Amino acid sequence: MTQNHLPGMESSAISVLKRAVELDQSGRFLESLVCYQEGIQLLLDAQKAVKDESKRGHYREKIKGYMDRAEQIKAHVNKTKEEGKYHEQVRIEEDATGYSYEAVFKPYISGALTEVWVEDPYIRHTHQLYNFLRFCEMLLKASCKVKTIHLLTSPEEDGGQQASCMAELKQSLGAHGVTLDLQYSTSIHDREIRFDNGWIVKIGRGLDYFKKPKGRFSIGYCDYDLRQCHKTTVDIFHSKHTKVL
Repeated sequence: MTQNHLPGMESSAISVLKRAVELDQSGRFLESLVCYQEGIQLLLDAQKAVKDESKRGHYREKIKGYMDRAEQIKAHVNKTKEEGKYHEQVRIEEDATGYSYEAVFKPYISGALTEVWVEDPYIRHTHQLYNFLRFCEMLLKASCKVKTIHLLTSPEEDGGQQASCMAELKQSLGAHGVTLDLQYSTSIHDREIRFDNGWIVKIGRGLDYFKKPKGRFSIGYCDYDLRQCHKTTVDIFHSKHTKVL
């Protein structure tokens, strides 16, 4: 790493760490921890490129401060998890962007994750089926080895394309070494996603919190981080015993 790259690294570190502090102050601890870790690594990279000892000392002081806070957050999260008291809430405002499935679920996906349960009554219409497909794709791209995805949803009433789409998705997931366990219920109302690492995510609108794009060539049509959202809340809990749906 050369001195020429230093301004860019510093700028990136400042941006990420500023976001970490904002998340920290709003009580979104796991998300803030991810940002602290990314920002600290950027500062470490910048420190290696600096030759001036006073500047290196400045970096060491900053890094120590952020590392201490990251350790405090980690200890707090672990303690509340052990006590079964962990609860975090994220409010998604009307027309907000930046809430792709990757952004929402990344803090709760670990390398130990192998099994996921999705309970959502509205995986029926075309856009809802695509939402579930994108959720599955997110899991396949994540740093985990998911082997089974359980879906409990309500059946399509008019005998539309739900069954054929699910059959195609099941076959496609199977080609990637993932089993899709599909169950239907006419009395389902709750929306809940559970990971076998203990994390439970409850979204008020389920996976269907994205607004319809204005057109097929409008920004946000492909990239869900740029897609506007409906107003909803995301509640995150942790349990040592992940309930099987």
